[in-house]
Amino acid sequence: MPKPATEKQDINKLTLIICGLLVVAAFLIGMLYTKVQYLEKGGQADTGKNIANKEAPPNEPTQAVVNVPKVTDQDHVRGDRKARIALIEYSDLECPFCKKFHPTAQQALDAYKGQLMWVYRHFPLAFHQNAHKESEASECVAALGGNDAFWKYIDAIYERTTANGTGFALDKLAPLAVEVGVNQAKFTECFDKGTYAKKVDDEMSGGSQAGVNGTPGNILLDTKTGKTVVIPGAVPFEQLKLGIDSLLKG
Repeated sequence: MPKPATEKQDINKLTLIICGLLVVAAFLIGMLYTKVQYLEKGGQADTGKNIANKEAPPNEPTQAVVNVPKVTDQDHVRGDRKARIALIEYSDLECPFCKKFHPTAQQALDAYKGQLMWVYRHFPLAFHQNAHKESEASECVAALGGNDAFWKYIDAIYERTTANGTGFALDKLAPLAVEVGVNQAKFTECFDKGTYAKKVDDEMSGGSQAGVNGTPGNILLDTKTGKTVVIPGAVPFEQLKLGIDSLLKG
């Protein structure tokens, strides 16, 4: 006996629903599998906070006009202050990408002696709990011990921090200051008062106005022509070299 038409229609509808659910389930399983594979390989989801932190492949850099604050006597400079090209780095002492880029910047400085100066400016990200206080501490060291002490201090932090926001404990900041030749009592007084909190904030503001939205935010400035090349992220030396060479040829 043939089935009524309505019953056939119900069966067809049910079949379509089941097929649809199977398709959706397969899609979701595929997405989940892809995400698991990606994370197992150390991947990170793209968010507004880490896009600028990603290491980019070496590409021909493009020149851009940015409103970057001029290099002054108040800046922390490694290398020849009279060098034509300035690598201005907006950085965070708890940023894993900044930690990775730190030796790359030094490599560039060594490769372009007399032609390149490295300018370090603070850009502590809000989600790195210790970063702002570490930046303040480095300013106290600079005020009490000078430029060389400052660079030794941040070199040591980058070397020792696990760069996860609290990778270098705040109670180790004073002992480290002593290591680089600064009086502990004077450092503690400077640090506890938050003497340089505003300076750190001002440098962040200058970086934001220049278009920095992640760390390390790197800007190459030709002090002769005023031209700039923006190179965000922990780029390899080869890409940094492309930017420097493009300005030197200009």
